[in-house]
Amino acid sequence: MLKINPRSHKLSLMAIFLILVSFNPILEEVNTYGKITFISDRDTNREIYIMDADGKNMMSLTRNSFNDGNPSWAPDGTRIVFESDRAGNWEIYVMDVHGNGIERLTNNPAEDRSPVWSPDGKKIVFTSDRDGNDEIYIMNADGGNQVNVTNNAADDWDSSWSPDGKKIAFTSNRDGADEIYIMDADGNNVRRLTRKRGNDREPSWSPDGKRIAFTSYESENGDIYVINTDGSDLINLTNNPAHDSDPQWSPDGKKIAFTSYRDGNGEIYVMNADGSSQVNLTNNPAEDRSPSWCCQFPMTGGTLSAEHLLISVLIIVAVFIIIVLKSRRK
Repeated sequence: MLKINPRSHKLSLMAIFLILVSFNPILEEVNTYGKITFISDRDTNREIYIMDADGKNMMSLTRNSFNDGNPSWAPDGTRIVFESDRAGNWEIYVMDVHGNGIERLTNNPAEDRSPVWSPDGKKIVFTSDRDGNDEIYIMNADGGNQVNVTNNAADDWDSSWSPDGKKIAFTSNRDGADEIYIMDADGNNVRRLTRKRGNDREPSWSPDGKRIAFTSYESENGDIYVINTDGSDLINLTNNPAHDSDPQWSPDGKKIAFTSYRDGNGEIYVMNADGSSQVNLTNNPAEDRSPSWCCQFPMTGGTLSAEHLLISVLIIVAVFIIIVLKSRRK
C-alpha cells in the first residue's frame, strides 16, 4: 500500500490553498457574467448603473451632468456600449466595465441611439435618423464602416441580434402599426413576425434562438410577451394593469429582466422565463429602466470565465499532487 509522507501531504494542501487564494481576487475583480446594467435618474440626470442579478452591489458607472442610456454588454463582458447626449446630440460611446476608457464611436449631427453588440463582438447595430427617419445601421465595433441595412421610408428601430449573429429582430411601422420584424444581418429577407392588435416593440432574442420576448401595447400600458421565431405560441408573461416593457433575457435563458411601473415609478424587475416569480430588484423612488444582462457568453476579462479559470487551477493542483506522490513512491 502506498504511504504518503505527512510532510508532503501538508505541503500539497498548502500549495492548493495558496494557489486558490492567489486567484480569488482576480475572479472577484473581472467576473461580470450575470450582472445587469440599467438606467437610473436617482442622481438627477440619467446615468448607467450596474448591479448583481439579485439587485445587490449596485453602483454608478457614468458620472456626468448629461444623460446616458441604453447600455449593451460586449459578449465577453469587458465593455459596455451606450448612448449619450454629452456632445450636444445623441451619439454612441463605449466604456469598460468600471466606467473608464470612454470612446466615442459615432460623430454625426443626427441622433444615433440604441446600440447593441453582436454575439461575436465584431459589430454594433444601432438606430440613426441621419437619413431623415429612423433606420437600422451596423458598424464595426471600433465605429468604422457604418452602413444602413434597412433603407426604408418607414421608421425602423429597437434591434436585437439572433444568438448566431445571422439575423436581427427589430421594430418597424412600415405596415402601419409598430410590429416586430426579422431580417438577415445584411438587411435582406425581411419578414413580419407579429400581427397583433396594438403596437409591438422592443424585441429581445432568447439565448437558444427559439423565442423572442417583446413589449405589446394592446391597451395604453404595455405587457411582456414571448413568441416563437416562426410566429407561433404567443404568450403574455406579465399580464399586469401597470406598464411593463424593455424585456431582456438572462444569459442562460431561464429569466427575463424588464422595466415595470406597477410600484408607481420605473423599477427593474426579473421573472422566470415562463412569467412566474416577478421580483423588484431596484426598489428606489427614482426612475430605473432599460436593463441589459451580461453576457451572451460566460466570459470574464476577455479571456477565461471564472469557472474555467478555477477548473484550470484545480487541474494544475491535481497534477502537482500526482507528481509529489510519484516522487515519494520512488
